[in-house]
Amino acid sequence: MVLDHSPRLDRVFHALAHPARRAIIRQLAGGERNLSELASPLRMTFPAATKHVRVLERAQLVRRRVQGRSHFCRLQGTPLKDAMLWTKQFQRSWEARFEALDSLLDEMKAEEKDHSRRR
Repeated sequence: MVLDHSPRLDRVFHALAHPARRAIIRQLAGGERNLSELASPLRMTFPAATKHVRVLERAQLVRRRVQGRSHFCRLQGTPLKDAMLWTKQFQRSWEARFEALDSLLDEMKAEEKDHSRRR
């Protein structure tokens, strides 16, 4: 079980909080990419992409290797798995609440139909 007060988990959620970093993660899910490839669809400069990759590296979501002048990044899955496990512990509670909400909405629709027929 992943602890609630884990600095590593905090870094993962911080890294995932920014849409550019989530876009980088999505790109890396398809395999290793160089930094220029990651920056291009985001319409950001190499230095800006580098800053985002550094945040992902600190969260251990990404590993970077340098080959000559090229920086290649690849996804590290374990921190994502830890974040998923942390959120999964709430899944049953969320599902139960959504089911209760669905039931309430169904009741309200039935009452609305019944009320409309009486008119």
